[in-house]
Amino acid sequence: MDSAVAVAARPDRLDGFLKALDPTTAEIELAVDGIHCAGCIATIEREMGVFPGVVRARLNFTDKRLRVAFRTAQANPTALIGRLSDLGFAAHPFSPIRKDDAADVEQRRLLRALGVAGFAAMNIMLLSVVVWAGHETGLDAVSRDFFHWVSALIALPTAAYSGRIFFDSAIAALKRGRTNMDVPISLGIMLALGMSVIETLNHGEHAYFDGAVMLIFFLLIGRTLDQAMQRRTRAVAANLAALRAESVTKCLPDGSLRDMAADMVQPGDVIVVHPGMRVGLDGVVEHGVSDLDQSLVTGETAHQAVRAGDTVYAGTLNLSGLLRVRVLKPSTGTLLADVERLLAKATEVRGAYVKLADRAAQLYVPFVHATALLTFLGWLAYGLPWSQALVIAITVLIITCPCALGLAIPAVQVVAAGALFRIGVLTNSGDALERLAATDTVVLDKTGTLTLPSSEIANIAALPPELVGRAARLALASRHPLSAPIAALAPGGSPYPTAREAPGEGIRACDHGRVLKLGSVAFCAAETEADRLAERYPDASMVAFSAGDQRIVFAIRQPLRPDAIEAVASLKAAGIAVEILSGDRSRPVAAVAKELGVACWMAGATPAIKVERLHALRADSRHVLMIGDGINDAPALAAANVSMSPVSATHLAQAQADFLLLGQRLSPAAMAIRIAAKAKSLMMQNLWFSVIYNIVAVPIAISGHATPLVAALAMSGSSLVVMLNALRARQTGQT
Repeated sequence: MDSAVAVAARPDRLDGFLKALDPTTAEIELAVDGIHCAGCIATIEREMGVFPGVVRARLNFTDKRLRVAFRTAQANPTALIGRLSDLGFAAHPFSPIRKDDAADVEQRRLLRALGVAGFAAMNIMLLSVVVWAGHETGLDAVSRDFFHWVSALIALPTAAYSGRIFFDSAIAALKRGRTNMDVPISLGIMLALGMSVIETLNHGEHAYFDGAVMLIFFLLIGRTLDQAMQRRTRAVAANLAALRAESVTKCLPDGSLRDMAADMVQPGDVIVVHPGMRVGLDGVVEHGVSDLDQSLVTGETAHQAVRAGDTVYAGTLNLSGLLRVRVLKPSTGTLLADVERLLAKATEVRGAYVKLADRAAQLYVPFVHATALLTFLGWLAYGLPWSQALVIAITVLIITCPCALGLAIPAVQVVAAGALFRIGVLTNSGDALERLAATDTVVLDKTGTLTLPSSEIANIAALPPELVGRAARLALASRHPLSAPIAALAPGGSPYPTAREAPGEGIRACDHGRVLKLGSVAFCAAETEADRLAERYPDASMVAFSAGDQRIVFAIRQPLRPDAIEAVASLKAAGIAVEILSGDRSRPVAAVAKELGVACWMAGATPAIKVERLHALRADSRHVLMIGDGINDAPALAAANVSMSPVSATHLAQAQADFLLLGQRLSPAAMAIRIAAKAKSLMMQNLWFSVIYNIVAVPIAISGHATPLVAALAMSGSSLVVMLNALRARQTGQT
């Protein structure tokens, strides 16, 4: 039974594949079979876009996965699958195991078809050599007809078997009143075979069985290599899926242990991670000491020592000690799940170049058929025999197939997203790659961006414990990096229920009639205390706390990221201007700017001032990359041409950022700009190659100076050139 029919018969089976986006909207991820070109993608997204109740539909050409967001009251997934079936595409809920099996089946099918076509082509070519030689040596007509019939007996079954790869796709498209790139290919093959049979029946001198079978053979080579390259680009996502733990060991209230599915564990539960196992869910170590290999998740190659109080992420490998971990997030909210989601998103959203290539590819199919028909009629009018005119028209059909144009941009986009991930940069927006490539100015926040999110309180011993306790409890409600060391002073505590964030200023709460504030020095009116403390700790950031008329100031030191100096130097060496915009005081910002060699910096910058500065830079025709991590950076991230946040950033900052930095290093930001510039260059190269190829190839085919066999070689070769050129985007750090 067809998968779509089977699912439709049991709609209850789809419930487990739905992801609720909000109370009225859900999303389902479908694996779609039968996709071969950009025309298929455009058809599916267009039809899904007008389907009642559908909010968004995005198809990833590389892994053939369709994500559809729909209003649950207006549409249902069974109807969506049914509509895809009507369009000629079999769809079923995505399963990594099932998708891998389907890809293996398709690969074996292609290889069998390729083997049959190759074997047949060799034998037919041997027969054709005899016929070609016979034209010079006087081969009699009976012998020539015999060789033609033997060639037909080999070619026709071969085309019926190996050509089904193209025929099935073309027939399915035509049945639904649409075309794809397999239509002109199939038409060319069938016309070549049909004309050859007619010529053989009429005792003609020329038959093209060899050309038709060789055409199938070379087209199958191109499609097989294309699929192999697509599977290679899916390797990163497959590796991430392998990191995800399907089951974890939960510690029950009575102290016993039980293995259960990871998605059944809730935040607050405690899991046990044995040496040699991967951490199943994001959480905080409650007990134990160990070393973690987190290279595949955060990009850090050095083993990370963890102990009680440290955060651990799903997918990291526990190397030495037994750990008890209190779960912070469900399986769908882990860093690993976010990484998978962002990688998928990176190849779904289409930039300007992608949209241009898709539109051109859609227009090409009717253009190809019209050009071939006009070529045939033109040569007939010129006086050429119909058989020769038809051969030229077949050549035009094949040589102008826009496969290379359809692959020109998506191939680069997928490879570049994988290259960025390997250096520790996640792409949050598909069109951001093009915007990042144009960067000529980088604006950096200081706290949590140039410095590490981890920090220490330099003057803790001099502060009154009672006020420190209140400040720590208030800090539990903040996600600002500077609040973390203060919040750590209240282990197991709970935040004030009345705590509210004042963006760009701090946290406010009310406790027994007293107003509590934690945040900037100005917010807490603690300028005098801060100035006095700054004399002793000039490199520290000041966080103030006030409870009524009582005030204290925390001197918090944050070390620079280990490669911050190297990263800034790399940006400047590439001719990119660097600025620092920080809400911190002048003294620590000046110290950091001096250490990094940044001449242009601003301290005490509010969110409004940061946005104003970015607008001024853009008005000066600068293309700005903003890198920041706090709530006060979110408006600036949105105002920049392109934005980036560390993975430790607040959720609001991450939501505004186009890219996320994994790990503690800053240098991947500079490398990402180089990769994006290289990717943009490769996109333009592929587009221009596709255009030049058609400018050169089409006139040659129309003029009759190419054969169907040469056309097949040229068309397959152009697709391979585009794919191989796209793979150059993996060369990180090179230009």
